[in-house]
Amino acid sequence: MELSATIILIGITVLTSYQAWKKPDLLERWMFTPYLIHTKNQWDRFVLSGFVHKDNIHLLFNMFTFYFFGRVIEMFLMYRLGTGLGMATYVLFYIGAIVIADIPTYFKHKDDYRYRALGASGGVAAAVFGSIVIMPLSDICLFGIICLPGFVLGLLFLIYTYVQSKKGNDGINHGAHLYGAIFGIVFILIISPQSGMNFIEQIKSFRPF
Repeated sequence: MELSATIILIGITVLTSYQAWKKPDLLERWMFTPYLIHTKNQWDRFVLSGFVHKDNIHLLFNMFTFYFFGRVIEMFLMYRLGTGLGMATYVLFYIGAIVIADIPTYFKHKDDYRYRALGASGGVAAAVFGSIVIMPLSDICLFGIICLPGFVLGLLFLIYTYVQSKKGNDGINHGAHLYGAIFGIVFILIISPQSGMNFIEQIKSFRPF
């Protein structure tokens, strides 16, 4: 397996998540807790919370998804910016997405001492939707059963995530998914405005049958 920034980020996340499961104090300190960020200025939680996960399933799902879509973004940035700058930009893209995706949640819950969240969902969503901008017609398969073009599944996901974020009653930080996705789209369009035109042209050529 070729060593890449994606593999390194996954390796770090797996190691830190397992350490956090063995050390509850570490998990508690790294979780995204808006109240403690607000009252104790623990701003590092914005980044640290992206490197710990709730359990094996949460970790596996996020890292499995990130592996496939993150590599698309990594290779795209290396092609556009060169190997060194491309990899550095990619790491900033991923960490930046984790941070920015949680900002709306921070303002919403900064006075709620009970609210906690964790996981790399913002960064993963950014990678997925950045990839959709680049390759909108590539199929994305759910559980290896239902396969749809990326832009179709992406649209359905955005609608679902928006609705669920308004309900906010299932214990999942849907806001991080939504704003991470938006970050991924905007980031790619800023780096490569031509990708927006290519996206439109590919959508125009789409034929369902």
